Amino acid sequence: MLAPALRSHYHLSLAETGILLGASLGGSVVTLVPWGMAADAFGERAVLVAGVGACGVALIAASRVSSFWAVFSCLLAAGMSGASVQSASGRAVLAWFPQAQRGFALGVRQTAIPIGGFAIALGLPPIEHAGGVGAGFAAMGIACLASTLIAGLVLREGPAAETTSADAGPKPLRDRRIWAMAVGSGLIVAPQMCVVGFTVVFLHDRRGLSAGAAALVLAAIQLFGIAARIGAGRWSDVVGSRLAPMRTIALVTSALTLLTAASLGAPLVLLVPTLVATGVLAMSWNGLAFAAAAEVAGRSRSGAAIGLQQSVLNGIGATYPPLFGVLVAASSWRYGFAAVALLPLAGHRVLRALRA
Repeated sequence: MLAPALRSHYHLSLAETGILLGASLGGSVVTLVPWGMAADAFGERAVLVAGVGACGVALIAASRVSSFWAVFSCLLAAGMSGASVQSASGRAVLAWFPQAQRGFALGVRQTAIPIGGFAIALGLPPIEHAGGVGAGFAAMGIACLASTLIAGLVLREGPAAETTSADAGPKPLRDRRIWAMAVGSGLIVAPQMCVVGFTVVFLHDRRGLSAGAAALVLAAIQLFGIAARIGAGRWSDVVGSRLAPMRTIALVTSALTLLTAASLGAPLVLLVPTLVATGVLAMSWNGLAFAAAAEVAGRSRSGAAIGLQQSVLNGIGATYPPLFGVLVAASSWRYGFAAVALLPLAGHRVLRALRA
């Protein structure tokens, strides 16, 4: 949401904008596994309160600095600390819901991202317009501190569970299945990072929409993404598999991303629905990856498994925005989106080697 304002305020290139967009993901790569191990050892609530609280402080600090690299450092710190929410909240869902309901429950949990994105898409532009980039970062920091308070007040540890065969299997860091899931997810996430991540910039810079109007398109993606994540989770419960729906979503997302590339010069009445459909599907599958990794590892190691899966996914995902920015600058938006469409196909191939 702040990308156009950041570009204007700091006079950034597309590649530099991509660096800032990927900073928090890059920071999370360093800490996701340690946060997951901490959740396994100390419980979800302590990890959430410590991590998300520190994330809020880092974002408020970003509102007070005035150089590109200072903002980058604050966003990196926000990613390192905010990564706690991935393993802790995923582990909490695993503890409280049986396997037959877990896909749906994790789908609901994953709606936090599009709900937050929808709220940001509507609320952040007027805040930034009134108070500048600093006010936007401060608002996000305050929201994180508020969520820290809520987590501390309402979250409780799940009931004790018996040891299963998954708990006795290889540790997540040595489990090839989890590594394969993580790499496959890292390839499938490319359209989410590039199509969704650059929607506002593209519509504002190339198609002449105001930042507010472009933000409304992103808000629509986030809004429909809420239903898509719940639907994908329920689908996985019905078919009894997390990976089969992921493979199907990867293929269809690839096709829609190619359609988007072909439609970039089309009238907005055709382009915008295509962007929205592509973005919605690209966001739909994340909860399935959480569930697959956690169920393979078993509950006692689920925090570390989710941390590993997300660490690899975020590490790969953090490279997409800057590389995409460089590719677009060197060629065109059309070639950029077309290249992104190939990556979910590669992710489908990786996941196809895994059973279920």
